[in-house]
Amino acid sequence: MTASELPLVLVVGGGEVGSAVSHRLSRSGMSVVVTDLEEPRCLRREVCFAMALMEGTKEVEGVRAARASDASEAAALAANGTVALLAADFLRVVSQLKPDVLIDARMTKTGEGIGRDLAPLVIGLGPGFTAGDNADVVIETKRGHDLGRVIQEGSAHPDTGKPGPVMGFAEERVIWAPLTGRFASGLAIGTPVEKGRVVGYIEGTEVRAPISGLLRGLVADGIGVSEGRKIGDVDPRGSTIDAATISDRGRAIGGGVLEAIMHWRWGRK
Repeated sequence: MTASELPLVLVVGGGEVGSAVSHRLSRSGMSVVVTDLEEPRCLRREVCFAMALMEGTKEVEGVRAARASDASEAAALAANGTVALLAADFLRVVSQLKPDVLIDARMTKTGEGIGRDLAPLVIGLGPGFTAGDNADVVIETKRGHDLGRVIQEGSAHPDTGKPGPVMGFAEERVIWAPLTGRFASGLAIGTPVEKGRVVGYIEGTEVRAPISGLLRGLVADGIGVSEGRKIGDVDPRGSTIDAATISDRGRAIGGGVLEAIMHWRWGRK
């Protein structure tokens, strides 16, 4: 296998899952470009490449990401082993880069805007995608026996609307925005917190930790948030987990994506 045979991959969404996928593919030698919002709303910022759009660069477990000014610079960065970040509409980037593989990692659970005609291989992550319809391949994202499974016929498990339980805590560990406005906090990801501790403010209104544990996710300072939206989470396992490393779920999904690409590119030969 030569470098020229490795595909150019465009990942839509540089949040926790999209970054885990991008990390796995970059480590496997593929050129990876990621698109996200100018103000990314990712929570687990220590493992999100999208933060390069705000900080210029971001490193996750030895893989470096950097912001690119345009598609040409992104392609050059990706070819040299850096995960390239673009704050741009992904459809425009598709037309400019013509990627071999397109991965929808937005986790919107709708699959809106994605079609099989956008790239030779289109991969959808989680609910909202059906293999053979709006994606060529679907990767299961729900925790459980099928996590990371490559689906070539059919759909992923439907969205339950609830986060997966950790030590018996599911929705209870999520931090929700009590109102619409700009978020501000002086706390770092990985900070131990007690239930009820103030973790930030939205337009002067206090936002408190719902349970005791480790502050594993929190939107960045200055980001605009909407009432009722998830803006952070507390992990009840506390200091036993590392908020700066990719989760087991992310690694499983990334492995499924790598399998799907390898099968598409070389499995039939």
